[in-house]
Amino acid sequence: MSLCSQTRRRSVSVALILALVMVLLPSLLSAQDEKPPKADLFVGYQWLNPGGTVPVGSNPPFQPPPPPVATKLPSMSIGYGSTVTYNFDKWWGLSLDVGGNFQDKASESTISVGPRLMWRGENMNMFVHTMLGLNRLSPKAVSSSNGIGAILGGGMDMKIWKPLSLRLFEVDYVLGRHNFSDVAPVTEPDLRHPVLNGVRLRTGLVFNFGGGEKEVPAAASCSIDHSEVMVGEPVHVTVAPSNFNPKHALTYAWSSTGGKIEGKDTGASIDTNGLAGGSYTATARVNDPKAKKNNEASCTSNFTVKEPPKNPPQISCSANPTSVLTGSPSTITCTCTSPDSVPVTVGGWTSSGGSISGSGNSATLNTTGAPAGTVTVNATCTDSRGLTASASSSVTVENPPPPPPQASKLNECEYPNKMKPWRVDNTCKAMLDDAALKLQQDPEAKLVVVGNADPKEKRKNLAAERAVDVKAYISGGEAKQNIDPSRIETRTGTEGTMTSEQWIVPAGATFPEASTTAPVDETKVKAIPDHPKPAAKKPAKKAP
Repeated sequence: MSLCSQTRRRSVSVALILALVMVLLPSLLSAQDEKPPKADLFVGYQWLNPGGTVPVGSNPPFQPPPPPVATKLPSMSIGYGSTVTYNFDKWWGLSLDVGGNFQDKASESTISVGPRLMWRGENMNMFVHTMLGLNRLSPKAVSSSNGIGAILGGGMDMKIWKPLSLRLFEVDYVLGRHNFSDVAPVTEPDLRHPVLNGVRLRTGLVFNFGGGEKEVPAAASCSIDHSEVMVGEPVHVTVAPSNFNPKHALTYAWSSTGGKIEGKDTGASIDTNGLAGGSYTATARVNDPKAKKNNEASCTSNFTVKEPPKNPPQISCSANPTSVLTGSPSTITCTCTSPDSVPVTVGGWTSSGGSISGSGNSATLNTTGAPAGTVTVNATCTDSRGLTASASSSVTVENPPPPPPQASKLNECEYPNKMKPWRVDNTCKAMLDDAALKLQQDPEAKLVVVGNADPKEKRKNLAAERAVDVKAYISGGEAKQNIDPSRIETRTGTEGTMTSEQWIVPAGATFPEASTTAPVDETKVKAIPDHPKPAAKKPAKKAP
């Protein structure tokens, strides 16, 4: 296996170990608010595996030294290590590292400098560092070599007390490049310029100098001159910052959940004009723009705004008209005023029956579908402060009277007999029997008979004769209906047909065709019987 391959494998192994430690152990750490020490000093034991093959010679007594041979350096269990670090902040520091290990075949020592990154917890600190410097290798019986060295690694410290910690472990990858051209055989180039890829382990004590005290966070305290004010009275708020850098100029920002706030530096005034009664909060934010941390604080003060006594609005409503028939509307008008002379509006119209629609101070009650009785209409007056008052008005709903009785056409008779065109035939008699039955069932009703005649029919008064013949049949004809003739009215019409119309007219109703028909003069037009009696024979004259 080549030297480069070994170097890569060891470098990757150390990197994986450090990455695993960094991933698993931060969960054990918790943030702290202590200032880091100004500097710390590690002193302890160091074990080293140099990780390389170098030329090593022997020095037999009283004999010339033989040429050096290639020797793989074994681990060195005798050693020391020391690191001093100056901390710029809680994370970063600059370290100067010194270490050395000894073994009978060789010794190795380093002096390096480089940055350190540390995660500080409540009881544990973890760090990684990388350093460059001098790597000195002294093989047995061979001249020492000073080469370029590098260190990459990290470890964990456990706090014992503020000035002292225990380094539980430190694991480092140690790189050293050397030149043994003057002693190594030319035929072995790896011995002439060997590269050490070693691993060292350390443990010991860490001494902490300076720092350690807890950082006091920046703070601010707010105060207010009056915790309760009436609407329109001003409120004054002040802020007192603490634990900021006294050499830095601070900036102030003010805000309030109500009112208009105007702030300058450590004081602010709040205008409460127009505020509603309630509790409000003023907030001050203090910032140190020059500081990178612990540079901001805020505080709040609460104040209460009280309003003068409020009087609710007053409302009265009236209906016009107060009594309507079902389906008729009524107008509801309301008057709303505020004793405190603030704007008011009328709304919230409701009704116990029908439907209500309103705009402004008036509304219209539609009583369609409302049952007979009293309908109550309510309205609400609201002022600009949200105070309300309600009033109602009543409307009496009455059912309309039943419609008047109506006359109706019962039936219609035809007169096909050309020889006796006035004659009531059997078909017509059946219809007239029905008319008589209607009159018997309703003693208050009357019958109107309208006789009509075709203009082609030349018989004079034929329409009137048809009407009076119908009357004669119903009042005393063959069927013996015995209907009072006074309940039957005869009229002539203008239909121009060979018919008679029978109309039933209930009590209180009117005959709808009175204006288009004419009454029959029954003193002039008489009924014509179906079988008139033969005229009496005149006695024969005696012969003279």
